[in-house]
Amino acid sequence: MSNENKSSNFIRNIIVNDLESKKHDTIITRFPPEPNGYLHIGHAKSICLNFGLAKEFNGNVNLRFDDTNPVKEDVEYVNSIKEDVQWLGFNWTNLYFASNYFEQMYERAVLLIKKGKAYVCDLNAEQMREYRGSLTEPGKESPYRNRSIEENLELFEKMKNGEFGDGEKVLRAKIDMTSPNINLRDPAIYRISHSHHHNTGDKWCIYPMYAFAHPLEDAIEGITHSLCSLEFEDQRPLYDWVVAECEMPEVPRQIEFARLNLTNTVMSKRKLKQLVDEGVTDGWDDPRMPTIAGLRRRGYTPEAIRNFCNEIGVAKADSTVDSQMLDYFVREDLQPKAPLAMGVLKPLKLVITNYPEGQVEMLEIENNAKDETKGKRLVPFSREIYIEQDDFMIEPVKKYFRLFPGNEVRLKGAYFVKCNDFITDENGNVTEIHCTYDPETKSGSGFTGRKVKATIHWVDANSAVPCEFRLFEPLILDDAPENEGKHFLEQINPNSLEIVQGFAEKTAIENAKPQDKFQFVRHGFFNVDSKYTTDKKLVFNRVVPLKSSFKPNK
Repeated sequence: MSNENKSSNFIRNIIVNDLESKKHDTIITRFPPEPNGYLHIGHAKSICLNFGLAKEFNGNVNLRFDDTNPVKEDVEYVNSIKEDVQWLGFNWTNLYFASNYFEQMYERAVLLIKKGKAYVCDLNAEQMREYRGSLTEPGKESPYRNRSIEENLELFEKMKNGEFGDGEKVLRAKIDMTSPNINLRDPAIYRISHSHHHNTGDKWCIYPMYAFAHPLEDAIEGITHSLCSLEFEDQRPLYDWVVAECEMPEVPRQIEFARLNLTNTVMSKRKLKQLVDEGVTDGWDDPRMPTIAGLRRRGYTPEAIRNFCNEIGVAKADSTVDSQMLDYFVREDLQPKAPLAMGVLKPLKLVITNYPEGQVEMLEIENNAKDETKGKRLVPFSREIYIEQDDFMIEPVKKYFRLFPGNEVRLKGAYFVKCNDFITDENGNVTEIHCTYDPETKSGSGFTGRKVKATIHWVDANSAVPCEFRLFEPLILDDAPENEGKHFLEQINPNSLEIVQGFAEKTAIENAKPQDKFQFVRHGFFNVDSKYTTDKKLVFNRVVPLKSSFKPNK
């Protein structure tokens, strides 16, 4: 199933109109992440939008690193972002760094000073907040607002030359301290930071603020449609002011769309970094994380993520998407791809007392539950096998049709077996069950003598491969914890990870390697973990269970 089709949305309609009216001959979009963390599923929506539109209209798309804050940035994040974009199936036309434009940005800041549109201010951050006013009260002018152009040029030069300490001075745009839009109340556009930059080294000790740098970057690159999330809507007047007052020859258009909000998780790099730093998760690529790296390690496919992003669409209003929708699309994508296998996650030994000792029989079992063209494989079967612990009960509850004393079930692809006895340890836990089999009931033999109400899966005890299985539940308990004023760390699910030691059939998984995917009977889709799998032991991450009540709206 593929949902990677062209779907209309208001941004696409704008682009169509701009091309038809000849406003633009070529569409140029960009994906501009800050290299201060790993990308998450929300970024995937933006990636699919920007790269998808450029591809559809034969345009260009730039991958640009908005690296204007050296304190929080790292080459590790740069490399991870490149990998994520390519893994999702996209390639950029150009690769840029905002830091490559620092000289041009500095020149534009000097231009603003010369025009009387910027000034050096000595207020500290707290004082600037006090002077800024509120939504109901206008701001107050800084006592340094009316410095002469000559003094401002001299002070800004000294800032650049490293003659002041961090936070001692800032360069501010001179706009309107009484504006109802707080973003226009003389925002800071340059700050002092004596920090080593991953790209420019120690060349600069002043760095442009994001709100000043971003519109300049778009204009320098000739971006036609600058797509960003709704929280930047109030900053659009500042975006347009910077482009106009800096006299940029190219004028990009900023268009805002609703960001992706997903239940049972957090969608903030700052918060995700906190989960990593505090050891709540096993790094940025923890399979419980909504990061693209985490989803990839868990076993999600790029096709499923692209289909999901296409399905949720692009809108102007914020909303929250059920995380089960993402699971639905990965399930749909893996069903025809992942080969069928039998795995026992919580093993219980079953001995077939009337089966010949030492005999090994090869049984045929299908490779895909819904596609006969995938063929069959030969699976070893012998006197001792493992079944799931919950496939046996001493005293069955109502409507329990699996194994219990005196009951008969079918072993998948094999025979009917009947439970005759069981062994328990000193604590009353069942450690072994004894059954007899009926050789006339072999699967595929056409036996019709009687019926059983349950079929259970199994693995051969003598050849099965010991494996570790990692089972995941949502990392965040509440659907939208912070919407109710709760701190997200208070909503961490203590049972989000369960690790069990079990077995998988050798025939299906003996050549498995990291990122290979399987459908384990009854348990769901699993992916070979790329971090903890070794030559001596396979570790499987459950991607999603087999079934869910969720269905996307069609």
